[in-house]
Amino acid sequence: MTDQTKAASGGDDLEPVVIFDTTLRDGEQCPGASMTFEEKLEVAELLDDMGVDIIEAGFPIASEGDFESVSEIARRSKNAVIAGLSRAAFNDIDRCAEAVKHAARPRIHTFISTSPIHMKHKLQKEPDAVLEAVIASVSRARSHVADVEWSAEDGTRTEFDFLCRCVEGAITAGATTINIPDTVGYSTPEEYTDLFLRVREAVPNSDKAVFSVHCHDDLGMAEANSLAGLKGGARQIECTINGIGERAGNAALEEIVMAIKTRPDVLPYRTNIDSTMLTRASKLVAAVTSFPVQYNKAIVGRNAFAHESGIHQDGMLKHTQTYEIMTPESVGVKETSLVMGKHSGRNAFREKLKELGYELGDNAFQDAFKRFKDLADRKKHVYDEDIEALVDEEIGNADDRIKVVSMTVVAGTGGPQKATLTMDIDGRVETKEATGNGPVDAIFNAIRALVPHEATLALYDVHAVTEGTDAQAEVSIRLEQGGREVSGRGADPDTLVASARAYVHALNKLQARSERMHAQTG
Repeated sequence: MTDQTKAASGGDDLEPVVIFDTTLRDGEQCPGASMTFEEKLEVAELLDDMGVDIIEAGFPIASEGDFESVSEIARRSKNAVIAGLSRAAFNDIDRCAEAVKHAARPRIHTFISTSPIHMKHKLQKEPDAVLEAVIASVSRARSHVADVEWSAEDGTRTEFDFLCRCVEGAITAGATTINIPDTVGYSTPEEYTDLFLRVREAVPNSDKAVFSVHCHDDLGMAEANSLAGLKGGARQIECTINGIGERAGNAALEEIVMAIKTRPDVLPYRTNIDSTMLTRASKLVAAVTSFPVQYNKAIVGRNAFAHESGIHQDGMLKHTQTYEIMTPESVGVKETSLVMGKHSGRNAFREKLKELGYELGDNAFQDAFKRFKDLADRKKHVYDEDIEALVDEEIGNADDRIKVVSMTVVAGTGGPQKATLTMDIDGRVETKEATGNGPVDAIFNAIRALVPHEATLALYDVHAVTEGTDAQAEVSIRLEQGGREVSGRGADPDTLVASARAYVHALNKLQARSERMHAQTG
């Protein structure tokens, strides 16, 4: 066993670190990253399964939708603490308490700004008034639940003596966790370590609470600062899948977890996260937010375990640790990709699905295999990502009442752009022709002609699943109707076909939601 392997294996002397995931709250505040009710439930279930200790499910006072999603996540949670965020106002705190009350382990997370610039320009309050609000808000939250977290917003730009007074007051009032966030990504690792050491030494009752870090990435130091906070005595890290969040984002959960797992020699800690689920979580969050992960993203990027350079390939063939400090399997990625093509049979395809983590019933498998063979006839190489996109779409569309049967599109500089679309609608096959301002517009107009609706297109996003001119296109669609949004996804080597499938996928969700609302009204 090498020294590196010995270090990575860890030991019983490693201190536990609490992972607090705020993908559903801070992550969703990222412009354009809002999720539907169903998508939030799906993400929360995966976070719970992968071992996240605390899931911050939302900001219940923000909207009725946020309240409903936090409440439902609280009801469904199996292992994780379910937290809701609230400002230092009694109506916020009471609403938050109502949302998380069904959780087996509820938490209220309340906060107020403490820096001079925030108190003066945002709160327009004097320090003494802010301190009173800290104590009152924590006391109110503690009257509802036993687990209360208090955060000093813009803590790293707060005057030290005042920060200590607020921390001491919050703990005295009943806070069990104290978060000192680097709200604007201003701090450096050395400063952040020192801040926690000094606060914990200066506050007489600091031993009565767990200290937490929450770092933003405005200067690209969110992960480094978060780990530096551990050296200062913090034992909770607040982070998000793929590092999504406001502005430049938050510390990325997958990077925090794998840094701790890979370097216990300098980071003598451990987490409860099942790291083999990190890639799956990354893909799910990327899909539901329509925020693709950059190819060279650490841990979960497509190229994180790819080697193209001849020198690197030679080294990898001789020993994998020449260029890989962790195994792909440890984060849920296969080390090598089995190249699938048109000559592959059913058994090979079934084994590939098992490798990728899919178990399909006979009918779903046959449908997926047929689509795979059709794709293999049109592509020179079929990569793992192609198969994942194909099967994810198959699973997502299995119960759809509206399906694309066939489509013909006429496009070009001369115009007009025209689409002829045949669809299966509740078992009834119909065909319509429509024109539009471009081929995609013509397709969507044909769908509207076949299935009249009032939804508007809020998002249309296209990206390639793999490299090359024959790559599959993966299209994400968001439809908005009556203040609610639904998303749909479609994948195909033909971008226009993928667009039609994505639109129809979203339309199925929209109709299903309308039917549920009518049933509830009835």
